[in-house]
Amino acid sequence: MLDRWGLLSNNPAEHATPPRPQKTVLRAWSADQLRSFLDSVRTDRLYGLFMLASLTGLRRGELLALQWPDVDLDRGLIAVQRSRVAVGYDVFEGTPKSGRGRTVAIDPATVAALRSHRSRQAQDRLRWGDAWQDLGYLFTHEDGRALHPSSVSEMFKRRCAAANLVSIPFHGLRHTHATLGLAAGISPKVMAERLGHANVSITLDIYSHVLPGMQEDAAQRIAMVLFPR
Repeated sequence: MLDRWGLLSNNPAEHATPPRPQKTVLRAWSADQLRSFLDSVRTDRLYGLFMLASLTGLRRGELLALQWPDVDLDRGLIAVQRSRVAVGYDVFEGTPKSGRGRTVAIDPATVAALRSHRSRQAQDRLRWGDAWQDLGYLFTHEDGRALHPSSVSEMFKRRCAAANLVSIPFHGLRHTHATLGLAAGISPKVMAERLGHANVSITLDIYSHVLPGMQEDAAQRIAMVLFPR
């Protein structure tokens, strides 16, 4: 209704129900699909990158910012301290998305993959000689140049197609790691620490689709303790 100045006396949108935000559908692989992919790229010069992404859930930018002093292969630890992100085509290096660093443990198979990758990189360095660009990064072009985040995503897409697998974005390796870890019974708190989430509630919200199965498994385990067969 209009008042004498021709203005609405009530806000017509006051009682409207706002649309609910659509939750992003996470695209991830099953354990069999991930195993098939890793088998298909085992001889690839970036096998170490794909292996590390899959077995740690590190973000693309975190992986590309890793330098060799960040890696302790004897102890099986990775120090995540930086991230390389693309804005347009320009790449900027800063702190991880959470704003803080973290340490992530890696398994023996990933350690072996990184040792092999380091040996291959040393061979590249010798082959390129003075033309080698010594930037210190783990994952580079053959001449030592830093990899662009977008080019890594394109490389991954091509390798998915070559392996005849359902295509997922590179970030899907992070989702796959988290989903498989939670489904395997790893606590959400531990997964939050590995993924670099600010708190466990973020992990629980993003991967809530995994929780019903975990609840059922927990119920059965508790029942087995009380009523062993």
